[in-house]
Amino acid sequence: MLLTATVVLSGCGGGSSTGSTASGAGSGAAAGKPHVLKVANYFATDHPQNVALREKFKKIVEEKSDGSLQVQIYDNSKLGAEKEFYDGVRNGTIEMGIPGLIMQADVPKMAVGEWPFLFKDFEHAKKVLQGPIGKEMTDEMEAKHDVHALAWSANGFRMFSSNRTIASLEDFKGLRVRMPNIPNYIKLGQLLGANITPMPISEVFTALEQKVVDGQDNPIATLKASAWYEVQSDVLESKHMFSPNLYIINGKLWSQLTPEQQKILEEAAKASADYEWELLEKSYEDDKKFLMEHGIKFTAPDESFQQAMETAAQPLYEEIYQTYPWAKEMVEKIKAEGK
Repeated sequence: MLLTATVVLSGCGGGSSTGSTASGAGSGAAAGKPHVLKVANYFATDHPQNVALREKFKKIVEEKSDGSLQVQIYDNSKLGAEKEFYDGVRNGTIEMGIPGLIMQADVPKMAVGEWPFLFKDFEHAKKVLQGPIGKEMTDEMEAKHDVHALAWSANGFRMFSSNRTIASLEDFKGLRVRMPNIPNYIKLGQLLGANITPMPISEVFTALEQKVVDGQDNPIATLKASAWYEVQSDVLESKHMFSPNLYIINGKLWSQLTPEQQKILEEAAKASADYEWELLEKSYEDDKKFLMEHGIKFTAPDESFQQAMETAAQPLYEEIYQTYPWAKEMVEKIKAEGK
């Protein structure tokens, strides 16, 4: 009887979840303890990413798993800047994260989502990223980094905020701009004529406040949520890049979960990401109104200025096409999806 009871109890412990991750999340399942999923990101608490995590992802996962999966949200770079928490997910010290495309140096196709002036609008970006092209972009990530992709979410169209008006390409000259430490970003900023200073997002407010830099580029939801409007005066609606994000989970932990748990996480990530897309797109006009009420001046580039920015970016595409034989076809496929 004792032997039988032991076998039965072992069978209720989560099947393949008996291994352990560096964080200990996997080791508890065999003893009947839930997997605790720390979800790290760099967004402010009231950003749509974290609203969706709280209102959709956490609720769906914990309810549908009957508590076998528990979600803890670590927003606002609490578990480190983007590179630190992405590396944490890779090595298993953090179970999940929502990074941008920080992995693109090792997984080149992941960079496609942030190539300049490529997406027309939210609908175009969502169609591409949540379809076969988005799947193609993430295919190599698991093999190279042991990170499993769950769903594409959105940061939005990036725009330049600054302490002076940018109304022409000439206005970029001498402008000290913070951009992420990603080669394509830095190259684009330089091609536009700015002086680029890479730094983690967690350091941006202080750098703007102390005038170490004159501006930065991010979607306006981030400008609002991070209160950078307190130390900026202008926004150029350049929409020079679309900035996606990705729900990811440590590959080893993923393999230890039951098929039922995997399905719950996939469905919850998709529902949460879809909700975040919706929130972000709907919030644009509200965010713009809020920022204008707080003294931010918006400048929409006219046709000649827009064309000048796109022309300035072309050497980056020429460099990309020379480096990656698949790149031109990928760009053509993405543009075709927007027609």
